Amino acid sequence: MTKPLLEIKNLHVWFKVFGGILRVLDGVNFTVMSEEKVGLVGETGCGKTTTMKAIMRLLSMPPAIIPKGEILFKGKDILRMNRAELQQIRKEKISMIFQDPTAALNPVFTIGTQIQDAVRFSGKSGRKMKKDEIKARAMQVLKEVSLPDQERVLHNYPIQLSGGMRQRVCISMALVSASELIIGDEPETSLDVTIKDQILRLLKELVEKHNTSIILISHALGTVKNMTDKVYVMYAGTMVELAKTKDLFAHPLHPYSKGLLAAIPRLTGGGIGEGIDGHIPEYINPPKGCRFHPRCKQVMPMCKDKKPPLFKVSEKHEVACFLFQNFGGDCIDK
Repeated sequence: MTKPLLEIKNLHVWFKVFGGILRVLDGVNFTVMSEEKVGLVGETGCGKTTTMKAIMRLLSMPPAIIPKGEILFKGKDILRMNRAELQQIRKEKISMIFQDPTAALNPVFTIGTQIQDAVRFSGKSGRKMKKDEIKARAMQVLKEVSLPDQERVLHNYPIQLSGGMRQRVCISMALVSASELIIGDEPETSLDVTIKDQILRLLKELVEKHNTSIILISHALGTVKNMTDKVYVMYAGTMVELAKTKDLFAHPLHPYSKGLLAAIPRLTGGGIGEGIDGHIPEYINPPKGCRFHPRCKQVMPMCKDKKPPLFKVSEKHEVACFLFQNFGGDCIDK
């Protein structure tokens, strides 16, 4: 059986704050195979970005605490890597595209300086590169993301570029360092509709061209449907459903997943669904049992006391809901 490229096991992330401890991630499990395109969806504040930052070890510790869990990249735990090993992963294996390219790029350095620094420290060549080689590589990645007049762009500062151009620069920098996994943290958020479509198409083409895995975080469920092979649905720091993309959109099982999909406006008419009453719980005092139970219309007594494990309802469809405990599949309590 093929081993996962990335595997998160029972990850807990807490934050120490003035009022106590925020228990944000509560036993997250997540798997990405080689060359797989994975979507991660859920409401704002459900822990998607925290999970991805934990992979890159970008969480400030303190206030962040990781009391238990593993993040395995090719079988090796990122959380227990020394600084040199972690730097090697960031240089050559995994990179992250942030949702705000304006904040991701340093405003006081030219685009050329920033991309060439990424090329210089990526270490992919295995040797010290000459200045003309570094510049040629920077020009090449700018061309790959369809930015015209690469020479001019190299001499520009971020403020001289449009939002779409800045995001293309961020994608080019991710391509420099990531040979195996790219994390896209809502890369289309700050862009208008037409530019958003161009960026997402470009990202999909580049991932397929370079045979790179991708984790795509997005609130745009249509984007996730078109770009990914499988989807994780996250709620309040827990994974509530996992399925192949086509299966999730055709037959969502968890009450939360159904509510998300029902809220999508449809061109065929019918307006917008009722939505989901309530809001994500406070992490300083999260509900016992299933964290979704205060908002669930199908809540049962056991939901208030016991956290549901993942129940396997078909070959590649799992759901963390007691409605499916007698479905006939296996219980996957990781």
